[in-house]
Amino acid sequence: MLWRGYVSFLKPFGILILLASAVRVQRGNAAESPSTTPAPVLIELFTSEGCSSCPPVDAWLQKLDASPPIDGTQLIVLSEHVDYWDHDGWKDPYSSPLLTSRQSAYVSALGLSTAYTPQLILDGAIELRTSEPQQIGPSIRKEAQTPKLSIRIESTSVEAGQPDTVQGRIEANGELGKRSGDIFVATALDHVSSQVLHGENGGRQLSHVAVVQDITKVGKLEKGKSFDGNFRVKLKPGTDPANLRIVAFVQEPGIGKILGVAMVKGIH
Repeated sequence: MLWRGYVSFLKPFGILILLASAVRVQRGNAAESPSTTPAPVLIELFTSEGCSSCPPVDAWLQKLDASPPIDGTQLIVLSEHVDYWDHDGWKDPYSSPLLTSRQSAYVSALGLSTAYTPQLILDGAIELRTSEPQQIGPSIRKEAQTPKLSIRIESTSVEAGQPDTVQGRIEANGELGKRSGDIFVATALDHVSSQVLHGENGGRQLSHVAVVQDITKVGKLEKGKSFDGNFRVKLKPGTDPANLRIVAFVQEPGIGKILGVAMVKGIH
């Protein structure tokens, strides 16, 4: 059974203050970080406009996204709106069964007790608990020092004559040797806002960042090899490419650990 509203026992502003404190702690320990260049990390937030506990964490994610690199670490975020709240008075316009399935797969792969909102997953391998904000900064720092693949997204553009299709190229090296992975492209809206009319957030104006439209597998990275290939992904009709993020990542098969991630904003 899905555990919805995991942090409903906390006051919304209390959640935001605690999470903001976690970020400040992370910055404060910059001098203690290793000298190696930190790798980008991916933070996935499973959320819903129908969940009253989600807006404070949505706001925290926006703040995190707008902050400069912390300890030199680029934080790449994705808001993934699940659909299991859609029958409780408000259908989230950004929800998708694909993202609900992705969350469920994480629950199984990581041996978690249940799915809930808001739920944070770091690099496909670690659950960041909003009830334990003091652990968020150290977890991000540790993951940023884990060796990762170098990924580049090149030559992104709207396909000629196809306004709802984006194309580009992905380069990924094989530096991790014995590890293979699936290559995915996530298309996400940079910023959106909604006037929620019904449900637990009825009457509220909500805003979101990096809202996932789709996640598409575009290739496979073989063990010890590099990848250099083109991708072509469809957008939802009417999507403004200038308000788009393309996030490419390599993930161990079976929704495993994120081996590398990169992002570009705005497609022209």
